[in-house]
Amino acid sequence: MTRSEFDDIRAHIAAEDPRSGGLLDIARELLDDLEQARMRESLLRTYYLGLLTAARATVAADMAGDASPMTFLEHELGKHGQLPSGEQIERILSDARTAQALLACIGEPAAPRRSAPVRLGGRCVGVTRKLRG
Repeated sequence: MTRSEFDDIRAHIAAEDPRSGGLLDIARELLDDLEQARMRESLLRTYYLGLLTAARATVAADMAGDASPMTFLEHELGKHGQLPSGEQIERILSDARTAQALLACIGEPAAPRRSAPVRLGGRCVGVTRKLRG
């Protein structure tokens, strides 16, 4: 939604009969929540675009043989206080290795499920059992 669409909806709500009070209050709150969520999404998209651009420039600089290819990425991370230091370095590397291992598991086929009925207490329990009713 654009800013003007939010303004149009607010104007429409303001023009409604004030006797609908409770519902109008809920509509205003929902509209405010939606607008805040859209603003957060826009901000995150901006951060992502900056980080992606810096990452691509870093790789390009490395491929071109630049003496300090990390400059772009370090600048972008530094802008947001995300440059690792000290003991954070090992934790970040460990987290990255764990994330890579988990992502590798996503592509693997799941373990086969048991399809045979299970016997519990002398009674057959399985997917083919029907309830009498």
